Amino acid sequence: MDLFSDKVVLITGGAGGIGIATAKAFAAEGAKLALVDLNKDALSKAAKEANLNDALLLEANVTKEEEVERYVAATVEKYGKVDVFVNNAGINGAFANITEQTVENVQNVFNVNVVGVFLGLKYVMKTMIEKKSGVIVNLASNGGLLGAPGMSAYVASKHAVTAYNKTAALEGAEHNIRSVAVCPSGVDTQMMRSIETNSMPGKEGDAKVAFEASVPMNRYARAEEIADLIAFLASDKTSFISGSYHRIDGGQAATSV
Repeated sequence: MDLFSDKVVLITGGAGGIGIATAKAFAAEGAKLALVDLNKDALSKAAKEANLNDALLLEANVTKEEEVERYVAATVEKYGKVDVFVNNAGINGAFANITEQTVENVQNVFNVNVVGVFLGLKYVMKTMIEKKSGVIVNLASNGGLLGAPGMSAYVASKHAVTAYNKTAALEGAEHNIRSVAVCPSGVDTQMMRSIETNSMPGKEGDAKVAFEASVPMNRYARAEEIADLIAFLASDKTSFISGSYHRIDGGQAATSV
């Protein structure tokens, strides 16, 4: 059964591991796709490798308001609507303890992870309000629920994503718009490689072992597992779920209060 037949799904961070896996999950259920990323070449390569030849590919910087407005308008021009918005683009930034952290890094992380999320919500919700329906899935993190030494900028930015998610759900409810957040632990993607390098430069293998050991299932998530949860939460099977966050963390939540 095609859960998303005739549905239009817009995904930011479309060239990344979770982004492209999510695109494939929606495509398998009949969705029409619009994928956004900062680098058009990387986006084209990822889409080609995933056999997403019919997807609308849009180059945009999610921190620039005019470019966000443009990618939303291009999607509506092509397909006439946006049914599902996967607010996925994000970065981890440089790691340092708070006393050693730079303002420049904090601003850069917040520009992408917070301003980018806000701008996506602003312009996509306008189109959803007009048609009185829609689903938004915001990519937060278990870092949006916990603290993490050396990762203050990333952690704070992901806490902000969960806050935007709650407010979007409240503002969208009267327009039949749902907003949910997904909070993964470590996912086996290029971003996790960057986190390993940032946390233990030159000892990335040791970092991977330590991160996986913190998960009761003793491994990272696969991008496809995150994508499946995103697609499920965006489907009509979860039509009464909004404003909540959903951990997908191999059991980590069971180890904390």
